[in-house]
Amino acid sequence: MVMAAVSRRHARLYVTVDLVILTIREEGLHVLLVERGKEPYQGQLALPGGFLRERENLPDAARRELAEETGLSDARLHLEQVATYGDPGRDPRDHVVTVSYLAIAPSLPAPVAGSDARHARWEPVDRVDRLAFDHNDVFADALERARSKLEHTTLATVFCAETFTIGELRRVYEAVWGGPVDARNFNRKVTGTDGFVVPTGETRRSTPGRPAALYRAGPAKTLYPPMLRTNIGAPTSEWTRINTMRA
Repeated sequence: MVMAAVSRRHARLYVTVDLVILTIREEGLHVLLVERGKEPYQGQLALPGGFLRERENLPDAARRELAEETGLSDARLHLEQVATYGDPGRDPRDHVVTVSYLAIAPSLPAPVAGSDARHARWEPVDRVDRLAFDHNDVFADALERARSKLEHTTLATVFCAETFTIGELRRVYEAVWGGPVDARNFNRKVTGTDGFVVPTGETRRSTPGRPAALYRAGPAKTLYPPMLRTNIGAPTSEWTRINTMRA
């Protein structure tokens, strides 16, 4: 009798994973969105994701959904769990708990819609509006995670190709943070931080003038002192300047 009473109080839960997949296209930060092909929220934009399969762990589910949506299996991919969302009313079908993941990689391919989506597309992050379910909150939390990690870690190099110039790395910060970064201070900070980047000894000429030195990601994972944003949390359109350096 006690066991029966306890079991009636247990919630019946379903588990999904939702992906906030970020990449830089045309020097702007983009997120992958899908147009839902069936109810609930048919025709509305949402983050890609899906239900956890039987005997599947969460990271494997995230990687599977990522492969289905992008075909990506790049070893340089960054994938990390961000948060869990379990409001009983977040999904009209049932009590569905979702675990969100942030995925970052350079030059991601054109997306392919998954099984319950009609279309998939890359959307500039400043144009994201009215996503299905609670995906606006899921997206905002993951985007802030990415922006914050650029302050304290070397994650920005994951957005770059295998070799890159300091200017290309700076444009990653500008795209993710949504504002300009002082080029001279940035160059001094990056090249002066042990293990942030490693020179390849090669150069590339992309514009008239001196060829730019090429670098690859170094072994360092954290930045100390960090590179700090100002106006944290302000809308991108309100950012007139971002001072990223701490003396």
